[in-house]
Amino acid sequence: MAADRESDMPAGAQADVLAGAAEAAAGGVDAVLMDAVLITITELAGALAGDAPPTLIDVRWRLGGPPGIDRYRAGHLPGAVFVDLDASLAGPPGPGGRHPLPASADFAAAMRAAGVSSQRPVVVYDDGDATVAARAWWLLRYFGHDRVRVLDGGYAAWLSAGEPVSTQDVAAVPGDFAAEPGHLPVLDAGGAAEVAQSGILLDARAPARYRGETEPVDPVAGHIPGALSAPTAENVTSAGFFRPVAELQARFADLGIGPGAGVVGAYCGSGVHAAHELLAMELAGLRGALYVGSWSHWITDPSRPVATGPQPGGAVRAE
Repeated sequence: MAADRESDMPAGAQADVLAGAAEAAAGGVDAVLMDAVLITITELAGALAGDAPPTLIDVRWRLGGPPGIDRYRAGHLPGAVFVDLDASLAGPPGPGGRHPLPASADFAAAMRAAGVSSQRPVVVYDDGDATVAARAWWLLRYFGHDRVRVLDGGYAAWLSAGEPVSTQDVAAVPGDFAAEPGHLPVLDAGGAAEVAQSGILLDARAPARYRGETEPVDPVAGHIPGALSAPTAENVTSAGFFRPVAELQARFADLGIGPGAGVVGAYCGSGVHAAHELLAMELAGLRGALYVGSWSHWITDPSRPVATGPQPGGAVRAE
């Protein structure tokens, strides 16, 4: 199982991280990258059987439903507490987008109710490819928790490994987590526009949405002018495991992300899949900023330009 995934390295200056990533090519550093962000099925099973198990959070969610709580009640990892993305991992939808940042007090209350404490490790998981778990990972990191990992392969991998599941709702012992925002960089619309022109802005959505050929959720199709198409599906294997560090490094290098690249940002439809992009960058020894409002926020102002087509600039029009 360990051969199927890699993980991240602790936060630090991008130059230092990139230097470490280069060293990883020779072997040695990959283990550090792996263990900082991802956890394997075997590792988690051992941790849950130990004297000090991590807080375990189930964040399964699908756009358009059915509700994740239904799948949780049908079967979940023993001891896992369900946390709803819409209710706890985002603020109310509106001018800030479909999944804006939750208020600090609201997020802290939700995490304490889920049993999260500042000094206790947290493991989050979703159905499989971590596109939702990455949002929980990013939020916990943003609000100051530095011991968060994502279950690589998620619930699907847990089942495939023959590990036990439970159908009992879990009432967590309340935690003591205090949310302190600002531990990871974020972008607003103006910052995203600037990064798209002077740095590298990644669009994490499917290519057809980037090109503006289809838009199943938001009322306007297209992308932010200057943004590069970088769908999150390319960060993982067909089985939902993150690709090895070297492959992720090569992927981002192809997008121009490396020494001297300047500021890197990521966005998607509503700030969920873009967190997955940033998690993959962490695995590659890179750092980036999240445009939390993402496309659903960008299009709320008709004066902001919209590009279509396969090129970053594309056919730009004002809505």
